[in-house]
Amino acid sequence: MPDLKNPDLYVNAVPHELFAQLRREEGVYWNPESDGPGFWAVLRYADIVEVSRQPALFSSAHEMGGHRIFNENEVGLTGAGESAIGIPFISIDPPVHTAYRKLMMPAVSPARLAGIEERITQRCRMLLDAIPLGEGVDMVQALSAPLPLMTLCELFDLPPEIGWHDLYDWTNAFVGEDDPDFRQSSEAMAQVLTSFFALTQRLFDERRQNPGPDLASLLANAEIDGKPVPYRDFLGNMILAFVGANETTRNSLSHTMVNFAAHPEQWEQLRATPDLLKTAVREMVRHASPVMHMRRTATQDTQLGGKQIAKGDKVVMWYTAANRDETVFVNPDSFDIARGNIQHLGFGSGQHVCVGSRLAEMQLRVAFHLLAERVKSFELLSPPRRFRSNFINGLKNLDMKLQPL
Repeated sequence: MPDLKNPDLYVNAVPHELFAQLRREEGVYWNPESDGPGFWAVLRYADIVEVSRQPALFSSAHEMGGHRIFNENEVGLTGAGESAIGIPFISIDPPVHTAYRKLMMPAVSPARLAGIEERITQRCRMLLDAIPLGEGVDMVQALSAPLPLMTLCELFDLPPEIGWHDLYDWTNAFVGEDDPDFRQSSEAMAQVLTSFFALTQRLFDERRQNPGPDLASLLANAEIDGKPVPYRDFLGNMILAFVGANETTRNSLSHTMVNFAAHPEQWEQLRATPDLLKTAVREMVRHASPVMHMRRTATQDTQLGGKQIAKGDKVVMWYTAANRDETVFVNPDSFDIARGNIQHLGFGSGQHVCVGSRLAEMQLRVAFHLLAERVKSFELLSPPRRFRSNFINGLKNLDMKLQPL
């Protein structure tokens, strides 16, 4: 029986053939765990939509275990055993979850993003200007990582001494519980948390005294049911926001450049028809599926995909499988920038759909629009090293040559 939880399964590539087999044969597959009770793996698009639209039946609440395969209420938000971090709103069910989302929406409204787009363009152009065309370069370090993290610095109005490299190291550690490059030791993780706690405590205190329009101010001054949010929950939400604000964009950028290297005709098509970018970004996220799964817990006995789900069972939605469901997408394994305005699950679905999806798509459009002005083709120099993770479909490096026009 394949164990979808095993992070070694994803070191060389996402096992799409295995997912396709299980999707066809099982749909909803019981996955035993060596260190737990097991979980239901939900692999079909329609079943994930069904789970996502019923938060009362399929809960992501902290007290039920949270949103990861491991039990967040037992081992902490990052799985590092930390106890100081409070509950992020991804681990809260409606109506409180909905209240948090409404609180954050002004920071990612169309009016707010319109002002940000120009600065994203400026930063992206600056990053691309520093890339030597026709020479080998690590595109993760040159573009994929810094672009969304610089945007994040603006969204949170972070102090100037906090650079994108700090955020890069922190967020990798937060989601990299199974990767020794990111979790070298418990002592190293403790140092990461200590430095992050110092920043968030400073932000919390400053934004309580002098709030602004930034996301840190919105989260620090949040009131739920008339009560101010405590620092512990602010801390949990900051980790959530820092990870969510960059992982999807970073890894969609990287995987898409790999796709353009493997399928140069797709890059030529995009350069010849720039208007395709309006919807091509959806295909970029679908095909990459940077966040591979999210977990829920059944609050009562039910049925899903013809299987009997018991109260208390873990239910894990594998977006990376559903985004290649052949009943929804034609030739789902193919990367096709002309698919149009598809409805993928790369940003989740239902109550928990990603708040920053518009911002992620904007950054992808800006980056590939500017690349199209100067790059004739992408050449992959060596296979990239992948995250050892069942959660993030991430690339640690991307050594490429960008051939000039």
